[in-house]
Formats: sequence, C-alpha cells, structure tokens
Amino acid sequence: MARILGVEIPNQKRSIIGLTYIYGIGVKTSEIILKKVNIDPNKKIINLTTEEKSRILNEINTNYKVEGSLRVEIFKHIKRLKEINTYRGRRHRMGLPIKGRTKNNCRTLKGPKKNTIKKKKGNKNR
Repeated sequence: MARILGVEIPNQKRSIIGLTYIYGIGVKTSEIILKKVNIDPNKKIINLTTEEKSRILNEINTNYKVEGSLRVEIFKHIKRLKEINTYRGRRHRMGLPIKGRTKNNCRTLKGPKKNTIKKKKGNKNR
C-alpha cells in the first residue's frame, strides 16, 4: 500500500481513484492534479515511481486543503453557526438534517419512525 499524506492507498487502484481516498479530494480534483503533474490517470498506484508520488504530494500540499486542516476548518464553520444561533446551527446542535424537506426524508439522522397512537374522535365520556 502506498502512503500519501498519511493515508493508505491500495496498490491495485488506478491513480485517479486512489487519490480519492484522501479526505477532500474527489474524482474531478484528482483528475486535475494528475493532469498538472503529467501522470496518466489510468496508471496503477503500485506502478508510480517515488518521483511521481513526490510530485503529487507537492501539488496537493501547495494548492489544496486536505485531511486534518480541512476537517478543522469545517468544524470551525459549524461551531460558528452554532454560536451565532442560526437555523442551520440549531439543526446541527440537535443532530437533525440541515437542508431540504425533512418530513419523509433524512431517516439516517432522525432514526427510525416513531409509532404514535391515534385517538379516536367522537365520544368524550369514555
């Protein structure tokens, strides 16, 4: 396994996919990085030379925020939203979905549906 920025990248992956194992780098960003450093995106990670790996590492370090620094920055943004008590900050604090329609969606954040007992309409003297 190759190690770039403290992340283990599987040797059998193509380089364009292998770079996406780094937090903050997606397929499009990895394509841009590989194009800048003149490396074939279909080349396997195991076939990269140490010089090519160092060029990739240098490109990432100079032009992109990844891994720890990106996580810290995102955490600070969320913390600021919570402190100034915005709608999004309150939703973060409660662990609820931030955006979108939330009546039927977002079951991963809200958990399974809770069953409620419906009262019968009509006779109040029971």
